[in-house]
Parts: sequence; C-alpha cells; structure tokens
Amino acid sequence: MDNSNGNTFLALLAGSAIGAVIGILYAPDKGVNTRRRISEKAEETKDSLAESAIDFKDRVATTMASEKHTLDNRVESLITDVSYKTEDVITTLEKKLAELKSKNKKLQKS
Repeated sequence: MDNSNGNTFLALLAGSAIGAVIGILYAPDKGVNTRRRISEKAEETKDSLAESAIDFKDRVATTMASEKHTLDNRVESLITDVSYKTEDVITTLEKKLAELKSKNKKLQKS
C-alpha cells in the first residue's frame, strides 16, 4: 500500500483546521454565533474524519484481502511445483535403486 492514503488523510485534517481558523479570524459576527459556527464546523469535521477513517479502513481491508489471495495463489503454485519435483526425485531414486539391485544380484551370483 502506498503512502498517498495517509497523505490525503493528513491534508484533509490540515485543510479543515486551517479553514476553521480562517473562518474565526474573519468572522464579523457576535461571539455566540461564532461559537455556534465553530461547534457546527467541528461536528462537520468530526463526521468527515470519521467517514475518511472508515473509507481508509475499507481500502486497507480490501488491499489486504487482495494480497492474501495473491499469497494463497503463490503458495498453492509452489506446493504444486514441489509436488512435481518430488515425483521426479522419487522416479530417479527408484531407477537408481533398481540399478543397485541389479548390480547386487550380479555380485551375489558370483
């Protein structure tokens, strides 16, 4: 997984904070109204961050599931390859054993 997801999340957080500060500094309104707006903006930011966190978690879960599937396929392929190689080794050993038995028979006759 690349670092762009984390950077996007941090950019969203920083943008929200900067927007809130600028809004407070340029607010030509009474304190009560400003505090209400800050409260609303904080609630919106919280909701936005929660949605971003859920989205990020879902993307990570999807990526991990995909990677697990890929790994499972690789392991299965490796097991299949090893199985074929094992058969080749067993066949070769059986041939060598047959040769040794034949040589041993010849030595026993003498």
